[in-house]
Amino acid sequence: MASFTPKSRCEPRLCTGPRLTYARQTMDPQNQRVACDFLYQHWRTGTRCDGLPPELQPGDRAGAYAVQACIEDYSARPPVGWKIAATSTAGQAHIGVDGPMAGRLLAERQIADGARFTLGSNLMKVAEMEFAFRFGEDLPPRAAPYSQTEVLDAVSALHPAIELPDSRYQHFEKVGALQLIADNACAHYFVLGAAAPESWRDLDLAQYTVRGMKNGAVAETGVGANVLGDPRIALTWLVNELSQFGYRLRKNQTVITGTCVKPMAIAVGDRIEGDFGTLGGISVKIA
Repeated sequence: MASFTPKSRCEPRLCTGPRLTYARQTMDPQNQRVACDFLYQHWRTGTRCDGLPPELQPGDRAGAYAVQACIEDYSARPPVGWKIAATSTAGQAHIGVDGPMAGRLLAERQIADGARFTLGSNLMKVAEMEFAFRFGEDLPPRAAPYSQTEVLDAVSALHPAIELPDSRYQHFEKVGALQLIADNACAHYFVLGAAAPESWRDLDLAQYTVRGMKNGAVAETGVGANVLGDPRIALTWLVNELSQFGYRLRKNQTVITGTCVKPMAIAVGDRIEGDFGTLGGISVKIA
């Protein structure tokens, strides 16, 4: 196992877990770092493991997020946002869980709209069409849950997005939610499109249709209701999930809220497009 040496820029909050008393975790901080390093080395090299060694497996959700938080030490910049995994029935079935989980979006893992994505050793080999919300102000952790109105008031823009997830586990559908959270909730690469017209606020996003296109043909069609009933509900869930475990959603960060279409199988040579109607379009080339 590769050793982990924290960078001097690492703030204790990133590796020692949440501070709120109602979301306390008991996993040893050194084990958090070692577990994260174990997973990151597989991410970096494109290799797989059967799971975290038993002594490095988080015992609760707070511990799992504390392991995940250490991933920031490998990035030259702060996370550009957050993702929500498993917000749809199809997404939950794909990774073998029964509810959503949060992960970090790393700056170096963002792909420009229309650019190439190298599939490489990607195990999941899927593309997901998602609504993304950019925030115009911080939402700090607090004891009281945020309402959907409060969350949407803090949003500055809506964007179409494509997520290209992956896992460091050979059998990701079998390891369970805690190990998946520790592994950054299947985060890998993502594409963010241009901001949608401000009229998005007047739309019923639950009933809004999104089409996933492959090589010019419709591959999958879905609606916003596939994302926890409404992408805005999913977004509010994410804010409160972070708040509960002591994490701040920051100004200019973006949240991708989960796939509203069935995850689309991809292969080298495919051109993948997301048709979000009046909200815009987005594409990526699979190489």
